[in-house]
Amino acid sequence: MEKRHLALFISSLNKGGSERVLVNLAEYFFAQGYRITIVTQYRSESEYTVSEGIERVLSDITENEKKKSRVVNFYRRFMKLRDIWKKEKPDLILSFIGKNNIMAIASSRFLRIPVVVSVRGEPELEYYSRGLRFAARTMFCLADGVVLQTSRCLDFFPLPVRRKAIILKNSLHPAFIRESYEGEREKRIVAVGRVDANKNHEMIIRAFAQIAPEYPEYTLTIYGEGDLRPKLLKLVEEMGVSERVALPGAVMNVADSIYKASVFVLSSFSEGMPNTLLEAMALGLPVISTDCPPGGPGELIDHGKNGLLIQPGDTEGLAENLQKILNNSSYMEEMGKNASKVKEDFNPETINGTWQNYLEKIIKEKSQDFKFTGGYGR
Repeated sequence: MEKRHLALFISSLNKGGSERVLVNLAEYFFAQGYRITIVTQYRSESEYTVSEGIERVLSDITENEKKKSRVVNFYRRFMKLRDIWKKEKPDLILSFIGKNNIMAIASSRFLRIPVVVSVRGEPELEYYSRGLRFAARTMFCLADGVVLQTSRCLDFFPLPVRRKAIILKNSLHPAFIRESYEGEREKRIVAVGRVDANKNHEMIIRAFAQIAPEYPEYTLTIYGEGDLRPKLLKLVEEMGVSERVALPGAVMNVADSIYKASVFVLSSFSEGMPNTLLEAMALGLPVISTDCPPGGPGELIDHGKNGLLIQPGDTEGLAENLQKILNNSSYMEEMGKNASKVKEDFNPETINGTWQNYLEKIIKEKSQDFKFTGGYGR
C-alpha cells in the first residue's frame, strides 16, 4: 500500500510557536510512516530542523521571476504554488496562519485535494484588514476542515465555517515532559518568545524594575530573538537593571534553560494556545500570564491554583503577582505542582493522535465524495 502523503504549508520554519507546532506534527506523521512534504515560501536564517526524509519545497518566486508589477508577481506566486500541488499530489494539504490559509484554498481549487486550514491566534489579528477578513470568512467555507485554538475564535466566523471547525490542542514537545524540579529553585524570573510588540516584554522589564530593590538576589532572563531586542536592551539600561536583566537571544534547549527557574511570565497582548506557557507549566514552573484574546491562557490557567492571570498591559498587576509568588515559597511550590498536571491533557501521543484521526477522517470523507460525485477535474 502506498504511503499516505501530507503537505504542510506555512511561510517558513522560523523559530516561532506556530512553526514549532507544524514541525512537531510533521515529525509525528513521518514517524507514523506518512510521506511528508513541508511547503514554505522561503527559508529564514534561524529555522527548526526536520528529520532527513521529510521533503522541503519552496513556493516563492525567484528574483529572476519577479517583475515590477505586484499583480504579475502575485499571479506567478499563485501559479507556482498551484503547480506544486499538481506535482506533489498530496492526499491532504494542512495550512497554517493568515494569508497562507487563503492561498492554500484558492490555489488548490478543482485539484481534488482536501484542504484543512489552521488559525493559530486571534482571528481579528491574523486577518487584520477588511479585505483579509472578508476573504477568510468566505474562502474558509470552501475548506474541508478548519482548526482553531479556542472556542472564542468561533465568534469571528459565519455559521458555515463554524459548522466545519474543530478545536485541536497543541501537543507538548517531548523535551518538556519530565518530572518537576524538586530542589531549591534558581532565583530567576524567565520569559520565552519572539521579541516583538505583541509579546510586550517591556511590561516584564518595567514590573521587574519596580520590585528589584526588594528582591536583590533575583534576575530576569528573556529568551528569544526579534526586532525589538535593541530597544529592550536600551530600556533595561534606562531602568537601571542592566546587571540583573539578560536578553541572550534564542537558545537551543529552552527546557533546560528554564527548568529550575522560580517564575515564568507570559506578557502578550494576544495568543492562541501559547506553547511557551504550556511548556513552562508542564515543567512545573509557577506561571503568570496575561488573560489575552482569544483566550488560550485563560483555558490553561485556573487563576490562583495552577497559575495567575492579569490583564494585558497591566504592569502594576504583574509586579504585585510576582511579589505574591516570591514572598511565599510554599505557594510557589504548590502552584508549580498544579501547573505540571497539564502534561496529562497535552501529552504528544494523545494530542497528535487526535490530529491524525481528524485529518484521516477528512481524507476519507473527501475520497467518498469524489467517488460518488465524480469530484473535480484535474
